[in-house]
Amino acid sequence: MTALSPQLLALARVLLSLIFIVAGAQKLFSYAGTQQYMESAGLPGILLPAVILLELGGGLAILAGFMTRWVALALAGFSVLSAVLFHLDLGNQMQTIMLMKNLAIAGGFLALAAAGPGAFALDKT
Repeated sequence: MTALSPQLLALARVLLSLIFIVAGAQKLFSYAGTQQYMESAGLPGILLPAVILLELGGGLAILAGFMTRWVALALAGFSVLSAVLFHLDLGNQMQTIMLMKNLAIAGGFLALAAAGPGAFALDKT
């Protein structure tokens, strides 16, 4: 497995980054609707640019392997926070699945933060 580590870390970065790149782009192109959704959940809509920057910018940074450990920690925290804020309805099976998905993603980012980006990255560790 050690021989495959560089390729596996690159694949992990690709797979973890995709959901954030797509989500950030969707928020950017449906800004008003996303802002309204955030506000309906009790969050200030003024936070939306920061969310888009973290999702889209963070996703692209993970994809490229740039500042991987720090960005992975930030996205892990964001994943847990969004799980608690948006998916903590344990009586709703779909929300429970979304909660667990976010927690699993956070776990993947924590593992990436511990392992580093691998050889196929701008950070090259």
